[in-house]
Amino acid sequence: MTTESTLLQTDIESYLKLHENKDMLRILTCGSVDDGKSTLIGRLLFDSKMIFEDQMAAIEKDSKRFNTTDEAFDLALLVDGLQSEREQGITIDVAYRYFATEQRKFIIADTPGHEQYTRNMATGASTSDLAIILIDARHGVQVQTRRHSYICSQLGIKHVIIAINKMDAVDYDQGVYQSIKKDYREFAKDLAFTDVRFVPISALKGDNVVNESTHMTWYPGSTLLKLLNTVSVEQDKSESFRFQVQYVNRPNLDFRGFCGTLASGEIRVGDTVAALPSGKESKIKSIVTFDGELEKAVAGQAVTLTLTDEIDVSRGDMLVRPHDKPNSSAHFEADVVWMTEEALCVDREYAIKHGSKAVYGYADAINYKVDINHLTQHPAQQLALNEMGNCHFSVTEPLQFDAYDDNRDTGAFIIIDRLTNVTVGAGMIRKAIDAGKGKKREISEFELEMNALVRKHFPHWGVKDISKA
Repeated sequence: MTTESTLLQTDIESYLKLHENKDMLRILTCGSVDDGKSTLIGRLLFDSKMIFEDQMAAIEKDSKRFNTTDEAFDLALLVDGLQSEREQGITIDVAYRYFATEQRKFIIADTPGHEQYTRNMATGASTSDLAIILIDARHGVQVQTRRHSYICSQLGIKHVIIAINKMDAVDYDQGVYQSIKKDYREFAKDLAFTDVRFVPISALKGDNVVNESTHMTWYPGSTLLKLLNTVSVEQDKSESFRFQVQYVNRPNLDFRGFCGTLASGEIRVGDTVAALPSGKESKIKSIVTFDGELEKAVAGQAVTLTLTDEIDVSRGDMLVRPHDKPNSSAHFEADVVWMTEEALCVDREYAIKHGSKAVYGYADAINYKVDINHLTQHPAQQLALNEMGNCHFSVTEPLQFDAYDDNRDTGAFIIIDRLTNVTVGAGMIRKAIDAGKGKKREISEFELEMNALVRKHFPHWGVKDISKA
């Protein structure tokens, strides 16, 4: 009997405390269509004894009803919950599942493999620490394998496990595994991964997922679950203190606190901080939580900070250390994943949401779009659904940000259509740029005519001549 099982039966409070203090790993599963992503998650839950009896009974019934596996027990139904997913036997939307081992807790995102749902896959990747990229042993590296690998790389995932699935369909052939491993290494050599591991598995049969395979004794490495339990992602996180204010808490005259979640770093009572964009400094008076005050807060904690001085701090402002400030600019270069049918067009105004700060802005230039299949760059005037490109952005007031590679929380933003309020794109800031270094914005004939009319009839407004800009 394990330590956790003993505590669960004898001391529930100690069990909950032990469980609460485990570290969390966020995992993404991705790959081409029908590579077995949902089945793999189902196998992890099944072999880890994380499925309740009523769930088992329901899945057994649905397996016969939808008949996607010739009435055999279909583990994929654990995560494919939409009616259309179950009827077609595919994943459409991102599904999140939670499970835990004695070592750590996991949140695992099952993402679709079809090209038309690339935006859903990018959504799941944006919050993940590690990606499991599945490859069908029968087909090897596919177009979607390359596409999803590139997106994972661009979205800052440094650790990947290449799970070569359906080894049972190729008679557990070591040569097939080695060939796919070689092909993927060649493709991924220019991607920004720092840790790439390979494991041959059969999600359907359970080989090398939770338990070691008796059919692949030639494989000397760890099972997939053991890799997930031991991988370290702490070194990927920024040590710079970043705290963006989400809400100013003013319940009475004697208390004024700034609520939010530490994006990175840590803070202690008595530390000096600077409030951006004003730059005014103060010291941390207290760190308040629902359970009481703390002496120290770390990344990921939701807290309320109070300051010793009454300085102006509002929603969207950022608290940082005075000697370690982020970039502050209204002009920046960013990679964009476009997520809607209506294309991204240069000079069209959008709402830009950066953390809790909302501004207006536009892409004043599209530098290039990326052919994800071949990792090549091409000139573009717009970005269509599921396309990725590099753009120059200008916004109405300066944002405080880090490069996305340095800090995923403060380097990310979303693009919102002003009329429909729909999220139409996601951006990763690469660097700040000078206003004059972006490509010159082309001014339309209509804008020139309106500018001339305003200057003629309302000269006292002081509107400049944009034809000479």
